[in-house]
Amino acid sequence: MNRENGHFNLTARVLHWLMAAMILTMLFVGVGMVAALQWRPMLVDLHRPLGIAILLLVLVRLYNRLRHRPPPLPADLPAWQAAAAHASHWVLYGLMLAMPLVGWSMLSAGGYPIVMWSGVNLPPIVPHDPSLYAALRNAHSLLAYALFATVVVHLSAALFHLWVRRDGVFQAMAKGPGRTRPADVDPR
Repeated sequence: MNRENGHFNLTARVLHWLMAAMILTMLFVGVGMVAALQWRPMLVDLHRPLGIAILLLVLVRLYNRLRHRPPPLPADLPAWQAAAAHASHWVLYGLMLAMPLVGWSMLSAGGYPIVMWSGVNLPPIVPHDPSLYAALRNAHSLLAYALFATVVVHLSAALFHLWVRRDGVFQAMAKGPGRTRPADVDPR
């Protein structure tokens, strides 16, 4: 990121919005798997590869974040809000990593194949153990609720910055630096 322009780099912005769409999709797919049993097989077939895609993308995103520092928060932002912003971002990263890993572990412990697509299965990452499966299933559900709540808080804070504070925090992720016209060029 070019820290002078106050925006996240293009990779960060693309990954942010792509993963936001993927995570919202996953939350709805998860609810659908529980609520509509007739759709469950199709939704499970979508849920597994999408979860692994999120896992891979969050690793790319973390690498990008560590290489390209985010733009600074506004100097007049209260300290507690700045601390909450930093903490919520790391909670989001943790949940984006934990959810697919716990899901993968859960299926491994249940003895279920982790089918990505026809002929491609992921290896189990924990041993087959029904009691571990039950614990991981509960953990996966709890983490999903935590992710949903964290996403709602994150979205609320973004809209607060956009509509109330109007401090450019939302724009730092929403769009790149604008092009400026030379002052001596007549716009007509």
